[in-house]
Amino acid sequence: MSHPAPAPRPIAWFGGRWAGPDELAIPLSDRGLLLADGLFETVLVEAGQPRLLAEHLERWHHAAALLAMAPPPGPAVLEPLIHEAVARAQVGASSAALRLNWSRGSGGPNARGLDLPEPGAAPLEPRFWLQLTPTQATFQPLTAITSRLERRNADSLLSRCKGFAYGPAIQARHEARRAGADDALLLSTTGELCCASAANLLVRRAGRWLTPPLSSGCLPGVMRRRALELGLATEARIEPASLGDPCGLSGPAGGAGQASTMDVSSGTTPPGATALPDGAVLLLNSLGCRPLAALDGHPLPLWPDPEGLWRSLFAA
Repeated sequence: MSHPAPAPRPIAWFGGRWAGPDELAIPLSDRGLLLADGLFETVLVEAGQPRLLAEHLERWHHAAALLAMAPPPGPAVLEPLIHEAVARAQVGASSAALRLNWSRGSGGPNARGLDLPEPGAAPLEPRFWLQLTPTQATFQPLTAITSRLERRNADSLLSRCKGFAYGPAIQARHEARRAGADDALLLSTTGELCCASAANLLVRRAGRWLTPPLSSGCLPGVMRRRALELGLATEARIEPASLGDPCGLSGPAGGAGQASTMDVSSGTTPPGATALPDGAVLLLNSLGCRPLAALDGHPLPLWPDPEGLWRSLFAA
């Protein structure tokens, strides 16, 4: 008699030890814990394989250099750990979220405060740990508000990095839930729409996908980058929500409700494609692609195949 496959379970690694995420601990002096002084990447794992790992590691290393941190581990260190994590978590053919963490670390038992070591002083000891958590990619529609409380800083180096400090995103999401919505879109300090609490934006206008530029302060998302590299999206300033045109744009663009023809899985325009209204908004990240059904109480046209578009970004 065959036995059912064991259920996937979360697993974590730190300092040479494997255990459940709640069973491991980092020192209380760690700057990642005390000051959110660290970087992370969230990588989709499907059928035991990390997707777009090279792109995630490139962003991770670039962010560390930008913030004057020591370089995080590279593929030679990570790949054996990832494969062991997949085996220990018993993920099998299902999917999981891999989180790679890199803290600036500690400077000894008496070190405290914001200052980094002076030249010639003993360096900080950075720390790495990972966690693999079973999950499923998400494509269900959701509603959003435009946050009135939180903004992305277009001029901050931290806006260019996926850092530990997610306080503003937490508060924006909390604001949305209190307003009866699922998520919040954040404005930039430049006044334009920037991103969602944990996703980049794609906005459909005049038969093409547009996404806020990095100058808005949005995170340089891996999936956003893929959409640009594959020619499926173009950068454009996106103005705040307004009645009758929930995502108005500066520069040439079609108005809300215009019909366009496109391949709904890739965003291209094949012969004989079905006409669909412009104005669709997608929230895009490595763990899914969710269409907005409404923004600030105004209905939006739903993109019919967010999963198809999302999966096309993993191709080639």
